[in-house]
Amino acid sequence: MGDFEDLKAAIEGEFPGWQVWRSDAGRWYATRSGDLTDAQLQAGCAMTVAADDAEGLRRTLLDQRRGES
Repeated sequence: MGDFEDLKAAIEGEFPGWQVWRSDAGRWYATRSGDLTDAQLQAGCAMTVAADDAEGLRRTLLDQRRGES
């Protein structure tokens, strides 16, 4: 796979409104750049999500996208 910056850009391009970063320990995170409604919070949407790798973060963000509607 590509380096972090390439993966980060790809995920942020696929999921607008999310900012991606990786911790010193290598865990991947994404935080929303906007606020959530009460309905979205009740549906299980989160402001920040985490995963062990880039692919796991993509799956988590897809789950978040489903809860937004």
